[in-house]
Amino acid sequence: MSERPTTTTDAGIAAPSDEHSQSIGPNGPLLLQDHYLIQKMAHFNRERVPERVVHAKGGGAFGVLEITEDVSQYTKAGLFQPGARTESLVRFSTVAGELGSADSGRDPRGFAIKFYTEDGNYDLVGNNTPVFFIRDPQKFSDFIHSQKRRADNHLRDNNMQWDFWTLSPESAHQVSFLMTDRGTPFSWRHMNGYGSHTFLWYNAAGEKFWVKYHFKTDQGIKNLTGEEADALLAVDADVHLRDLYETIKRGEHPSWTVQVQVMPFEDAADYRFNPFDLTKVWPHADYPPITIGTWTLNRNPENYFAEIEQASFEPANLVPGIGASPDKMLQGRLFSYPDAHRYRIGPNYLQLPVNRPKNAVHSYNKDGAMAFVNPPDPVYAPNTVGGPAADPELWKGDSYEVAGEIIRSAYTLHREDDDFGQPRALWEKVLSDTDRDHMVSNIVGHASAAEVTADTKKRVVEYWRNVQKDLGDRVAKGLGVNGA
Repeated sequence: MSERPTTTTDAGIAAPSDEHSQSIGPNGPLLLQDHYLIQKMAHFNRERVPERVVHAKGGGAFGVLEITEDVSQYTKAGLFQPGARTESLVRFSTVAGELGSADSGRDPRGFAIKFYTEDGNYDLVGNNTPVFFIRDPQKFSDFIHSQKRRADNHLRDNNMQWDFWTLSPESAHQVSFLMTDRGTPFSWRHMNGYGSHTFLWYNAAGEKFWVKYHFKTDQGIKNLTGEEADALLAVDADVHLRDLYETIKRGEHPSWTVQVQVMPFEDAADYRFNPFDLTKVWPHADYPPITIGTWTLNRNPENYFAEIEQASFEPANLVPGIGASPDKMLQGRLFSYPDAHRYRIGPNYLQLPVNRPKNAVHSYNKDGAMAFVNPPDPVYAPNTVGGPAADPELWKGDSYEVAGEIIRSAYTLHREDDDFGQPRALWEKVLSDTDRDHMVSNIVGHASAAEVTADTKKRVVEYWRNVQKDLGDRVAKGLGVNGA
C-alpha cells in the first residue's frame, strides 16, 4: 500500500483521530471543544441539500505576519517559529451595527485574523479590547439581543443595554473600556487588537503554557471624542472602511507589533484570579508581554463580497502547537462560529478561495450545497483502501487532566475573583483626568436617552459606584438621581 496522507479537517489542519471523540476519561462525557467531532456531525447534518447576526459591518485587508524572535520553547506551531512569514487576512468590524451602519458609533471593534499556514488555517478571533462583557456563553445571545433592536418597534434602546449591563456585574470592565474614548477609535489602523481569550501553547517536547495575544498598533493609539464620533455619523458612515482602503492603496502599509503574555501551565491553578475569565486581563507586572514579531497589512481585497463578506473566521481552527483553554466563552465559540458560517454561507464555506487553506485538504466530508470539491472514494473511515488516516502524534501536548462534578456554576473563586477590581484599577491608575471626564460624559449621555427609565438610571449609578465611588457620584450628578 502506498503511503497514506494525513486526515485533515476541512480547514486543512491535521485531524487528531478518525475513531475516537474527546472525553473526560475513557468513560466520561464528550467535550464541546472537540471541534473535529462537531465539524463532522454538523457537516453531515447539512449534506442534503444572510447578513452576520453580529459584526455585520466591517472591512478588511490582506497582510503578512513575520516572526522575529524565538518562542519555540513555548510552541511548536510553525507560524510562530523564528523567521516564519505567514500570509494573512484580517476583518475589522463593529459588533452591534447592521450592514450600512456608521463606522464611528460607540462599540467594540472586531479584530479577526486568518493565518494561511503550512499546517492549515489558524484563526485568531478577537476585539480591540482585551476583555469582554460576559464570561459564560449561556448569556451571549441575550447580551447581543440587548444591544440590537427592540422586538416591538424595531428601534435601538439604550435602556435595554443598561438593563442588561447593570444586572450583569461582570460586564463592568468592558463597559468601562467602551465608555472611554477607546469606544470610538479614530481608525482601524490606530487601535490595538487582542486575542482576548487565553490559549494553550505546547512545544515539541509536550510542555504546556497559557498565552494571551496582543497586537500593538505602530501608528499609535488615536481615538475620537464622543462629540467627534457623533459628528462623523452625518458626514461619512464608511470612514474606517475608506481610511483603510485608501491608506493601503497609497502604499502606506499599517503595521502592528505582535506580543504574547506567557503563563507557566501550573500557575493557573492557584493564580490570584481565574486566568481563563474573559472579563479579566493578566497584569503586565505578573506576565510581561514578549515581543515576537510584526504584522503588516499590504494588500486590499479585489472583490469585497468574495474576500471580506464571505470570509469566515473560527477560533476552532487551531494548528498543532496551539490548543483551547477552559475559557468558557472560548469553549462556546469553538462551536458557534463555524456553525454560524454553515448557516450563513453554506456547509462548504471552507471551499471558497478566501477561506481555503493553502495546503491540501484530505477530508471525509462530502456533498452539501455548492460542493465543488468532493473527496474521491473511500468516503468513510476507518477503511482498508488507502484513504487518509489521522496522526495523533502531531497533537501530542494538546491535552491536560480535568476532573470534577458536572454542574452549572460560575468559575471557582480565586482570591481576587471580583467583578469591579480591574475596572476600578483602570479608572484610578490608567486613565488620565481628561479620559475620566470623557468617560463620565459618555456614560451620562448614553444613559440620558429618553427611553432609559428612572429605575434603570438608579441602577446605572450603583453599578458605577461599585466600580469607584467618585465615578458613581459623578454619574449620579450627571443623571440627577441617587443622591446627586
